[in-house]
Amino acid sequence: MPLLALVAGAVLSTGVIGQPASAHGSSGPPLRKLADRAGVRIGTAVDMSALAEDRTYRRTVGRDFDSVTAENVMKWESVEPRRGVYDWKPADDLVRYARAHGQVVRGHTLVWHSQLPGWLTSGVADGSIGPAELRGILRKHITTEVKRYKGKIQQWDVVNEVFEEDGSLRNSVWLRELGPSYIADAFRWAHAADPKARLFLNDYNVEGVNAKSTAYYELAKRLRAEGVPVQGFGAQGHLAIQYGFPGQVAENLARFEALGMRTAFTEVDVRMILPVDETKAATQASYFRRLLDACLGARSCTSFTVWGYTDRYSWVPGVFEGQGAATPMDEGYGRKAAYGALREGLAAGR
Repeated sequence: MPLLALVAGAVLSTGVIGQPASAHGSSGPPLRKLADRAGVRIGTAVDMSALAEDRTYRRTVGRDFDSVTAENVMKWESVEPRRGVYDWKPADDLVRYARAHGQVVRGHTLVWHSQLPGWLTSGVADGSIGPAELRGILRKHITTEVKRYKGKIQQWDVVNEVFEEDGSLRNSVWLRELGPSYIADAFRWAHAADPKARLFLNDYNVEGVNAKSTAYYELAKRLRAEGVPVQGFGAQGHLAIQYGFPGQVAENLARFEALGMRTAFTEVDVRMILPVDETKAATQASYFRRLLDACLGARSCTSFTVWGYTDRYSWVPGVFEGQGAATPMDEGYGRKAAYGALREGLAAGR
């Protein structure tokens, strides 16, 4: 997507509080080893340019995480930049890396209102692509991508961010052109292409009980009653310490679990207004820990993914002016209090 224990350590030149960068490589067991003992996957979104060019980044992804999500390279604009012309190499590279490092892959994302290829959005806008053709294009996109990675993707974010904050359906190109049935169709098509992949709804601001998460609950309940293979609910977990921690997180996960669904935190980061200080860093750490504890407290929650693990490559400063420091490691790969909170939470287990 794109759309937080007190600190023990030094203040680095980046202005982010953490342990010295040299401490990050070998002290203590990796997060993935602790996660395995706790019975949960610990994941990160992966920047493929950084994976290719930054040795420390690449080594840390392999060391600390047993689940990876493509930050951008599986999105539609990336895989089909021109109609019928595909670029699978970056996504293939991630799948290959994951296999070599004993990791599972979360696929992100099949249907979204954003990061669509220009040929599609311009075609709809000028009327050269009508609703019937658009439906066929969507079906082909989902089927082609899911089949390509059949057996290699553990979970797919099938539809992403389909509700507004008040619980009404987002006025996206998909809703306007195809009506609400596109959601069920997308799940059916994805399931037909890979029956073994777990298929998720995914959104932000749905960590706790509110109008938006309730809309997802009602949607999932209805679709599952109709036999639509909606199997998981993903709460992104993009939090900001200035807005407080969401309420009723455990209760929210429990109601989806009661429907027979898997749950996951899929894109966790916790931003703050800069500069960082010890109080902000401690609050951030507590937010990471509280989300993780909610996951570990729910039998249905099988995956906890951070949306990037180092501030060096975080999307946050480019979107939220004056905010940042949102990940568990600083720009020099020093471990923050947030990293320690994740480690302690995983070590405590379920």
